[in-house]
Amino acid sequence: MNSVEFEAARNKIICSARQKNGIGTLGEKTLHAVLKNYYEPHTENHEIKVGGFVADIVGENGIIEIQTRNFSKLTKKLERFLEFCSVTVVYPIATVKYLSWLDPISGEITDRRKSPRKGSIYDIIPELYSIKYTLDNPRMNLCLCMLEVEEIKYLNRRTKSRKKGTSKCDRIPLKLMDEIYIRSPYDYNIFLPKTLPEEFTSLDLAAHAGIIRPLAQTTLNILSYLEVVERCGKYGNNIIYRRK
Repeated sequence: MNSVEFEAARNKIICSARQKNGIGTLGEKTLHAVLKNYYEPHTENHEIKVGGFVADIVGENGIIEIQTRNFSKLTKKLERFLEFCSVTVVYPIATVKYLSWLDPISGEITDRRKSPRKGSIYDIIPELYSIKYTLDNPRMNLCLCMLEVEEIKYLNRRTKSRKKGTSKCDRIPLKLMDEIYIRSPYDYNIFLPKTLPEEFTSLDLAAHAGIIRPLAQTTLNILSYLEVVERCGKYGNNIIYRRK
């Protein structure tokens, strides 16, 4: 993690002439653009065609893809990229989020407040399920980029509550909090809290990780595929797992 380089990338994008045209007017959203310039400041290494697909970054560390959502669209791309070199998928997670609203008529941004929701490493789990069969490839890497973010939404003037039904305009990264790299199946142990008992169910994982049970079940599905955990029995309708 390099906070100085992150701030430099952030300033480069936010203070650039094209950004001054207005929040949310870029073809490439601010969060994606800042992360791309943070992980590769040399723009000649951006948007490089590899195996029939365009990679966000191609450099000395292989291919880096910045993916904020919809990992299902990455499947064919990843399979192709992994034939050539190592691939790192960077996934931003807003551990601290502020909400602001943009009036589309006046251009004024108002009512900034802190969101009660805090992102966690488990936010990536539903996305990982879409690319589960690439995760055990030795060339496949993940980077969970933990950020403080400001999310800007458009005000909706058509309802009594102007904020009801608002749509996202842009996300502005404010601060780099941490980077968590996952480079091997062993590293996926990060999704198993140390407080878990030796044998546990999805209910136990949900309770210890502070997540809902369906998310815990998806997590264990992925960890089972990666042979990080194994099934060792059943208790009623609950599958019992243990670390492998």
